[in-house]
Amino acid sequence: MSVLSDENRYQLLKLLEENPEMSQRQIADALGVSLGKVNFCLRALIEIGSVKVANFSRSPNKKAYVYLLTTKGIEEKAMVTLRFLSKKQNEYEELKREINELKNEVKLL
Repeated sequence: MSVLSDENRYQLLKLLEENPEMSQRQIADALGVSLGKVNFCLRALIEIGSVKVANFSRSPNKKAYVYLLTTKGIEEKAMVTLRFLSKKQNEYEELKREINELKNEVKLL
């Protein structure tokens, strides 16, 4: 499922965990990706066993679905979270370095 970046993958798995009743259109809007991409990714997650799908029984729209993370999906979310966190920490360290360089340049002026 390399169609999504780790950031979008993390956000998708987090959305599904927190809001399993979200429609694919709502997920697409929340992630800022196309409906087709969400559909493709959800199908891939279902196929590899990270997500299971069921009808949302409380919905008046009987075609509504609930996307539930499986144990495998929870493990995948944890791994993606760690990779995403590591990337963000590296970006943060790089920004701190750049800020310090800029501060040093200003001191020289």
